[in-house]
Order: sequence, then C-alpha cells, then structure tokens
Amino acid sequence: RPRRFGEDTRGGTVAHVLGAAMASWTRVHVASASSTTQVDRSINPRVSTLRASRTMALTDLARAMQDDGIDVVGLAAGEPDFDTPHVVAEAGVQAIRRGKTRYAPNRGTAELRRRIRTKLKRDQGLEYAQDEIVVSNGAKQSCAMAVFACCQPGDEVIVPAPHWVSYPEMTTLAGAESVVLHTNAQDGFVLQPDALAQSLTEKSRMLVLCTPSNPTGAVYTEQQLKDIARVVADHPRLLVLSDEIYEHIVYPPAKHRSFASLDGMWERTITVNGFSKGYAMTGWRLGYAAAPQWIADAMAAVQSHTTSGANTIAQEAALEALDLGPAGGEPGTAMIQAFQERRDFVVKRLHAIEGIVLAEPQGAFYAFPDVSRFLGPDVEVEGFGKVPDVDTLCRYILEVGKVAVVPGDAFGDSNCLRISYAASMDLLEKAMDRIASALHPNKFVRRKPGTT
Repeated sequence: RPRRFGEDTRGGTVAHVLGAAMASWTRVHVASASSTTQVDRSINPRVSTLRASRTMALTDLARAMQDDGIDVVGLAAGEPDFDTPHVVAEAGVQAIRRGKTRYAPNRGTAELRRRIRTKLKRDQGLEYAQDEIVVSNGAKQSCAMAVFACCQPGDEVIVPAPHWVSYPEMTTLAGAESVVLHTNAQDGFVLQPDALAQSLTEKSRMLVLCTPSNPTGAVYTEQQLKDIARVVADHPRLLVLSDEIYEHIVYPPAKHRSFASLDGMWERTITVNGFSKGYAMTGWRLGYAAAPQWIADAMAAVQSHTTSGANTIAQEAALEALDLGPAGGEPGTAMIQAFQERRDFVVKRLHAIEGIVLAEPQGAFYAFPDVSRFLGPDVEVEGFGKVPDVDTLCRYILEVGKVAVVPGDAFGDSNCLRISYAASMDLLEKAMDRIASALHPNKFVRRKPGTT
C-alpha cells in the first residue's frame, strides 16, 4: 500500500496528530456500533475509492498546529491572502439589507448571466446565449457538473499531469476512467500534442486543460493551444473542459487565451471560470460555466437536483466585481503585481537551493519544484530518518522546518512539491529561510545498502 501523508513508524508530530484523530473516531464509532443494532456500513464503491484532498488536509493541519501555539508557516492553501475588494464586499452587505436573501434561479440570476456574457465577449471574444451560462457554487462544482453531465462508465477522461487534485476524483464519481498523461519541467509542464494523439481512443470523451495551471503555474501559449486543438479536431467525440479560474493571474510576457476561442473548438468546449482567485472571493463560493446549449442544459439539470442555484448574496456581489473591469480593475492589478513580486522572490530563493530544479511559473500563485534529488530509499536526514518519498520530505519540512507545503504526488507527480506564494512577503521570507535550511545538502546523506 502506498505511504499516505502523515504515516510514520517513528511516531512523529504529524503522525501523532493524525493518529490521535483516527483513534478518537474509532472509539466513538465502535462504541456507537456496540450500543445499537448492527448497521450495514457499505459505501458506494465510487465514493469509497476517493482520496481526501491533500491540500485541504495539510491546510487544516497547519492551522491546527498554529492554534496549538506552534509557529508554522502555511504555504499549502490555494487561495489569495487578500481581502475581497471593499466595493464588492459592500455590495454583498447591501444585498442582505435590500432583502436579496431568497433562492436564486437554478442557472443563476438573469443579470449576472448577462454580465458574464459581456465579460466573455469583451475579454475572450466568446459569444454565448444567456441560457448557455450556468452559475454554480464555485468553479469546482462547475468542473464536476461538466464531468457528470458528459461522461459515463466506459468513457476515458484525459488528464495532463501535474493536475489539480480533484479532476481524477470527479472522473471516478462519474464512473469514467482517468487517463493521466505526464508532462515534465523541460517542456514547461505543457501537454505535447504527440502525446495527446497517442493516448486517444474511441473511449476518449473529455480532455481537461487548466491554464494558467494549478499546480505548476504553466500558461499555454496560443500556438501550443492551437497544436492541441488540431489533435482534438480529429476526434468528434472528444470534449474539452477548459478550467480558466486563474485567468487573471498571468505574468508578462505570458498571455491567457481561451481554448473555446480557437477555430472549431467552441462547439466542444466547456469553459469554467469564477470569482475565487481573480477577485479574492474564495469564501463567497461562486463560479460559472459557459458551454453549448445541450451541455449547459445537462449541467443545469445536475445542479437542479444537487445544490440548486448559487448563493443569491454572492451573485449580487459578483455584479460589482465584474464592474471593476478587465482583470479585476485596479484591485485586481494591484493583487497581480504583488503576486508577481512574490513569484520572483520565491523563484530566486528556490534556484539558490542546490539540488532543486524549477520551471518558472508564468501564472497562478504556485511554484512546483522538482525535489527528486532529496528522495530515495537510501536517503536519510540526521535526527529525522529516511526520506524515501515526497510525502516524507514534506512531513520533514513541516516537522523540522515548520512550513506546510503539499506533496507533488497529490497532483500526479511524485518528484515535486507545491509551494503557494499566496502569503505576505514577511511570511514568505520566513518560510524560504526555513525551507533552505531544511534542504541544506549537508543534512542529507545517502546510505549504502546494508549500512546504518
């Protein structure tokens, strides 16, 4: 069985935290079972195979350690550390005061969908009818509904890796199968068209693209997208889920281009976006999808029987967010400039650590360094123990360096780890000092087999 994050035969700090939680859960549930009639505890097999989100687990663990008074710097979270722009937050407050607190239409309010149409035309050159837009409780829900609506048992979903943690799990819930295509730092973690062409079969139903990328920060160029589109065009059954939630967070000279804007791609593309990243509205939980009518109708049907319409108050606030202008207007520009400054700082510090290989991120707010030189069955850290894999390395960085980062195998790449630089410069300076100290080459030794 693969090692899970936090497993440790030595009984380290993280293992104790997770072990105590599991022991408590077991005691409560065993006691409950012994005092009641035995209940069939079987779970839907599609659900029982799901893996918990490692990013959420590590973020929660770092916060728990901070609550216990431990000086931990959390760089695991995937959200901006900025407040929602004041005018947007105030629009939400005023919506409550005006009584905008009732259920919203299933697809979203007419006014918000009208504004989203305008935004898509202005920024991406995309034309959609109002009913071809479905507002949801976050871009994650939009992605899930796209998969549920379009994929079925026997279908294959092509997922380039490194990938966001939830794409394969959504595929599993739909009864389809993920086909993971690995990319590498030398190619900038960009899917190569030849690799895509070789992976496609009559079972291929959906290709997932995320640009700018979580976790790598890769931004596909227009030419790279066109090369992929030429392959896609040869497969009439293949749809494309284009996750563009990080659209605004791009660093020059990189530019964002929507896949649906390419020749012949509108008819088969579901464009997903939202307000969480570009407008610092993660807690408002609001996203949207734009797709051809037949797909939008199917997604709306899924939503109508699961969550129904998105938060009315958040939709009112989103109107104000869209009124800020392209890329979030002045607040958005200031946030992106701050992210670029942090990106430059983190990249410089990572390049200075001997043994790390890094493809410079062009967008989003993550660095995804290759740390394979610090891993192996014969690698040890004095006073800590063996470091056979990236899970153990991240536990070492958390326990010894007091910095929470995410193992790359959560994203389909066991040679890397993810660092979020959505944190203040003061915290980033402290974190990078600690990471550099923890990864100092003098602390790592390679033991020959049979030696102690």
